[in-house]
Amino acid sequence: MNKRTEDKIEEIEKYLEELSEITPSNLEEYKRDFKARAACERYAEKIIEAIVDLAFLVVKEKMLSAPENDLQAFDILSKNKLISDEISEKLKDAKGMRNILAHEYSDVDDEIVFNSLKCELEEDAINFIKMVRKSLKEMK
Repeated sequence: MNKRTEDKIEEIEKYLEELSEITPSNLEEYKRDFKARAACERYAEKIIEAIVDLAFLVVKEKMLSAPENDLQAFDILSKNKLISDEISEKLKDAKGMRNILAHEYSDVDDEIVFNSLKCELEEDAINFIKMVRKSLKEMK
């Protein structure tokens, strides 16, 4: 695994840790605390962007066909059996949520975002990192 890839993994892990420290313990608190909610949303954006960056780094490191867009990077990794189809779909959904948070395409549903932060994003990111590490270890 090259240094840029390892640095990106460490960046994601750092963001996940920081997010877990600031995420309110329940939905009501999340809805009430504007500053915590805004910070959580920003961390979610940063984590998802770093995951997309990592996907592109893996595609490049494995010398796979270049994706035309962010979502295609996950498809390429899945097609080449570097990540599971399930994690590919979850990360594409996360990218969609990131776009909504970043660009406010519609009113953000606090309950969906909170549940994603508490129940999905960390687990999916960790599983993605494990799959990436395993696939790059097999390269050597």
